[in-house]
Amino acid sequence: MSSKPETFTIWMKSLLMQTNGCTVFNKNGEIVYRVDNYDKKAGSNEVYLMDLKGNVLFTILRRKLFLFRQWRGYKSDGLKSKPQEPYFQVKICSEIFERDLSCQIAVRSSDAQESCYYKLEALSGKLAFKITNSNGEIVAEAKRKQSSKGVLLGDDVLTLAVEPHTDHSFIMALVTVYGLMHHKL
Repeated sequence: MSSKPETFTIWMKSLLMQTNGCTVFNKNGEIVYRVDNYDKKAGSNEVYLMDLKGNVLFTILRRKLFLFRQWRGYKSDGLKSKPQEPYFQVKICSEIFERDLSCQIAVRSSDAQESCYYKLEALSGKLAFKITNSNGEIVAEAKRKQSSKGVLLGDDVLTLAVEPHTDHSFIMALVTVYGLMHHKL
């Protein structure tokens, strides 16, 4: 979390050969997050968001209930066992094949009695999206990255702008879910 807006570069590729995943760089070009999916097919049922050292920050599980898909994120407490309750759940509000993908995100609050809600919405562009809080304020937005000369980089390179006082690992977990929805991880 930071008191200033932060910008990250997301490359929807793993640095490891023969795996799906993504690599996230900070404004200084340093790797800060990574997702390595060792499953042969993209869209795995279980992936891990890690920091540079390989410490698991979130375990993300896909559940398929009849025709509905749902993703649950379990925040790591540093122990090997998975927590019993998910930290967040993502449910698709519109069909993934529709032009305007929309998802509802329920986040367990610290008192575990209430949840707060976010919304993830697709924007124009292959992987562009925004995340808004329950007040409708944008907390993060991803768009295709442009070079300093205005040249658009590949479809798999995004700029992610995160607003102040927002948990970066939580936002990156949602980026991971979005990549899973689009079979990029």
